[in-house]
Amino acid sequence: MLFVIGANPTEAHPVIGAKMRQALRHGAKLIVADPRETELAGKADVWLRLKPGTDIALVNGLMHIILKSGWQDQRFIDSCTTGFDKVAEVVEKYTPEYVEGITGVPQHLLREAARLYATAECAQAFYTLGITEHVCGTDNVMSLANLVMMTGNIGKPNAGLNPMRGQNNVQGACDMGALPNVFSGYQKVTDAAAREKFEKAWGVKLPDKAGLMIPDMFDAAISGDLKALYVMGEDPVKTDSDAHHVRKGLKHLDFLVVQNLFLTETAKLADVVLPGASFAEKDGTFTNTERRVQRVRKAIDPIGNSRADWRIIRDLSNKMGYPMSYNHPSEIMDEMASLSPIYGGVSYDRIDEKGLQWPVPHKDHPGTPYLHDKGKFSCGKGAFQAIEHQSPGESPDAEYPLLLTTGRILYHYNVTTPGYSKNLTEFRSEELAMINPEDAERLNIKDRNMIAVSSRRGKVQAKAWVTDRVPAGVVWMSFHFASTPTNEITSGSIDRITKTYEYKVCAVKVEKAG
Repeated sequence: MLFVIGANPTEAHPVIGAKMRQALRHGAKLIVADPRETELAGKADVWLRLKPGTDIALVNGLMHIILKSGWQDQRFIDSCTTGFDKVAEVVEKYTPEYVEGITGVPQHLLREAARLYATAECAQAFYTLGITEHVCGTDNVMSLANLVMMTGNIGKPNAGLNPMRGQNNVQGACDMGALPNVFSGYQKVTDAAAREKFEKAWGVKLPDKAGLMIPDMFDAAISGDLKALYVMGEDPVKTDSDAHHVRKGLKHLDFLVVQNLFLTETAKLADVVLPGASFAEKDGTFTNTERRVQRVRKAIDPIGNSRADWRIIRDLSNKMGYPMSYNHPSEIMDEMASLSPIYGGVSYDRIDEKGLQWPVPHKDHPGTPYLHDKGKFSCGKGAFQAIEHQSPGESPDAEYPLLLTTGRILYHYNVTTPGYSKNLTEFRSEELAMINPEDAERLNIKDRNMIAVSSRRGKVQAKAWVTDRVPAGVVWMSFHFASTPTNEITSGSIDRITKTYEYKVCAVKVEKAG
């Protein structure tokens, strides 16, 4: 049983998407919750076409039906979790009728999805940015965790809650401490013992407060509190929401350094551009969405003046007065393993043969294929969180009557700007904004007409793709094309905990261009 919500794996995670298609051919059941008719939605046993921004209400509704039907795993709830009574109390009002009114999903589909998911021997839930890129993204995830724990679908094979990472090494970057509040291995900077360990290893005094998150950085730059920024392997002008605000923040900096393969939109604003190397030009590791640490081996030497990222950082550190003497990435991994318990048994010698899934606490440990074995949570017991439906940061109104939601297309994956690859550009050379035939007819828009899509933050132009793959009242766009910088109009609203932008919901109006 596969439950895919807020995700389009066949385009945004094509390897996992291919595995899902394979599972369906072998008899797996599939539920898809998505406002847009994706490829997997067309293959689903149940397609829940919810209104964008109503995920919590949907999940609460599924839990309501499961409870009323007695399909919950009460043994797991009683022995492995806490706080279930409060969740049961909250979901009491999320009847199928009530949830249909919020989400637009017919009651019979809610009941069928609840039955399929709760009565399966093993059920897997998959989510990604369609869940997290909301003002309530953290609560969306916790809602899904409630559903998974309620049905006992965790701590066993072919089950669990599976966050599909946004890019190929997001997991590894986070594991290595590329977050403002943790060292490597998710050891909090506010933990005195962890801080002391790293201070001793590195011979420096380390801050005891979390750093700035991405939206905070641009605010701080505009206020003058942040003077310099080092951007590595990222193009925030193109990928971050409310791009006008991002560009304004970068222009307020005294000094901007960008390290990248290409002269990105962000790099064009930089004082210094450092040419990084691609995956094929350096040794290292990628850690995938199932926590598997895998080797990446250099195929060719870096081209031109480009250099492996770790070499650039090492040499820059040496010039700034802090000596680094690493000669190979394996030495960096050894250091991280010595300081990070979840990576304690990871080394290049071991992963040369086969990738390892952390936690790997020591050199003889085989790795951990799935977490929370038999409900043994690392923090003790699984904590249910009672969560109510929340409105998006911005909703359609008389001036901006349509709702824009965004995502990726297979050919350009995430931020590949067409022009770098002739072949990919031939597959899709321009933005196509999906609009429902009802809306198109009302606005006198024909398929492939040039249209202007406007929000309170700006305006972009694209060709219209008139299709019923999106529901009436919704426009869907990607953010790949420099000629149509969609993130100039997306919302600047953010999740209160993670500070993730709400890319998935904003109010827009559509007009014929010209």
